[in-house]
Amino acid sequence: MRSVSYSMSISLDGYIVGPDGTFDWSEPQEDIFRFASDEVRGYGVHLLGRRLYETMLYWETLRVDDASLDESLLSFASLWTALPKVVFTTSLSTLRGNHHLATRSLKEEIEHWRDEPGMGDIAIGGASLAAQAAALGLIDEYRVRVYPVLVGGGTSFFPEQERRENLELVDVRNFSSGIVALRYRVAQ
Repeated sequence: MRSVSYSMSISLDGYIVGPDGTFDWSEPQEDIFRFASDEVRGYGVHLLGRRLYETMLYWETLRVDDASLDESLLSFASLWTALPKVVFTTSLSTLRGNHHLATRSLKEEIEHWRDEPGMGDIAIGGASLAAQAAALGLIDEYRVRVYPVLVGGGTSFFPEQERRENLELVDVRNFSSGIVALRYRVAQ
């Protein structure tokens, strides 16, 4: 059965975007793009909310013939655009690229993809959507890239909720930039 993971970049104080709504502090270097590409290679589908969909549209419009782009960016763009994505939104009726509107509840969508034959796990992106999945007990793994910056507020990795989840550390990877990638599995 496919597992479900929530993967995001966060500041050291736990935010995915700062108080001004930006995340320029999390612009990844080449080694982070390679790492993210490896992560995306392991996914069979990505579930995301409207805001993350709009943010990630950049990759759908990237010009692959742009000589200023390095190989790690192009590789990530190629993997991302090929990956099937399901967007949970009530404010958009049409989507671009390899995106599809969710037609089921989050739980039903995850159950559908868990049962679907094929390779790759299920990724969830976006704090609100991931919080909903976590509240339903549907997340198996948390993958966090911690950036060495304090932003002082903004959108938390998770909106505040009264839920405790014990986790087991699966992997740690340190990057020369000071970024640390952590991977946790939900404790059984």
